[in-house]
Amino acid sequence: MKKIKVLIVDDSAFMRKVLEDILSSDNEIEVVATAKDGKEAIELTKKLEPHVITMDVEMPILNGLEATKSIMESKPTPIVMLSAITKEGSEATLKAMDYGAVDVIEKPSGSVSLDIRKIGEDIITNVKSASKSTVKSNSIRFLKNEDKNQNIVAEKSLEKISGIALEKLNSMAILIGSSTGGPPVVSDIISSLPKGMPPIFVVQHMPRGFTKVFAERMNTVSKLTVKEAEHGELVKSDHVYVAPGDTQMLLQKRGGNAYISIDENMPKVHGTRPTVDITAEYVVKVYGRNTVGVILTGIGKDGANGLKQIKSIGGYTIAQDKDSCVIYGMPKTAIEMNVIDVVLNPSKIPEEIIKFSKKIVG
Repeated sequence: MKKIKVLIVDDSAFMRKVLEDILSSDNEIEVVATAKDGKEAIELTKKLEPHVITMDVEMPILNGLEATKSIMESKPTPIVMLSAITKEGSEATLKAMDYGAVDVIEKPSGSVSLDIRKIGEDIITNVKSASKSTVKSNSIRFLKNEDKNQNIVAEKSLEKISGIALEKLNSMAILIGSSTGGPPVVSDIISSLPKGMPPIFVVQHMPRGFTKVFAERMNTVSKLTVKEAEHGELVKSDHVYVAPGDTQMLLQKRGGNAYISIDENMPKVHGTRPTVDITAEYVVKVYGRNTVGVILTGIGKDGANGLKQIKSIGGYTIAQDKDSCVIYGMPKTAIEMNVIDVVLNPSKIPEEIIKFSKKIVG
């Protein structure tokens, strides 16, 4: 069996050595080289053609963000970002994912994490997942120019939903689940939706600390209010709630209102937390058949059972198409379970979401 060839990029000699030890401990992985900065990473990528690159964010000469952009333009390769949780680091990491990086791993204690070995299994798992990714040089954005006019038309027709009574908007919900390669797709979908939308719940597999910046970045390009979900807050229309990393996002109904409950102790399901299936279960309890479920790119099977619940109760389910997925695992599983109503390119999903929302409210 061919081994997964990995290039490690980090300006710390200690980090390069420990990451090499961690990855080399798995007999399916071969570390073919290490690089101390982005410039060296670009050169080694062209020369060695690794299957996966682990990329530090903050480096001299050329940082991880610029290196990722250059590699994705010249030699598209699955890149896993390794980043410390700082506001600057988180923003750069998410920008790198816009450029085409497929995943992010949180360094547990800063740029030089002496305790990096404690997440060794996670690093190995993420690298193996990334090796299954399909990356393209044009994958920076999913809404291509030819789709822009269609989206403008869709927005104009869907803005009519804004006149709907508030109680009707609050009687329905949209759930979006995503993993590897998902952040730019989620952002494109959310930014294309007009005002006058029911509450939207986003479950993106992402470490703690990155989800807040992810929500803040989407908020700057969206007509809706996008925020990281908070425990106990009232759910409102025209709001998008992003599940905080390393927690489960639940819902509770009190009186005629829905409230968010964030559980930090509930275990991982499918090896991840937050989990699409968990949030879906609670969305269905509160909104029933007035639910739209969307499953996007990602490895594994999370979301399939959740969408099964949505479809079985009379809601509507959408899956991202194979050609636009970085990893087709999550949509593929749901499609094979026969729980998907329609399969679409992400550029078509906003219009489909609003069409069903209009159908619910008549």
